[in-house]
Amino acid sequence: MAELSMGEAIQQFLKNSKLKSGVQALQIEDAWEKIMGKTIARYTDKIEIVNSTLFITTNVAPLKNELLYQKEKIKDRVNEAIGEKVIKEVVIK
Repeated sequence: MAELSMGEAIQQFLKNSKLKSGVQALQIEDAWEKIMGKTIARYTDKIEIVNSTLFITTNVAPLKNELLYQKEKIKDRVNEAIGEKVIKEVVIK
């Protein structure tokens, strides 16, 4: 049996567990300001991942409209920030 570093062991555990999407959602929340900018981050209420779909919640109508136009760009930026193609769809609520 090969020895794994702590980081590799954690990655392997997450890959095989249901915690992975929750951890990825936390990664996205941490990087959200860098990904989308301060203004958008300030008015984003909630970010979650369910079955490869990123749900973004905001109560600001103009922002919601702007995010609807940027769904593909958001998907690409988030996947790049995570380092793998996790997000297949973006839903703005």
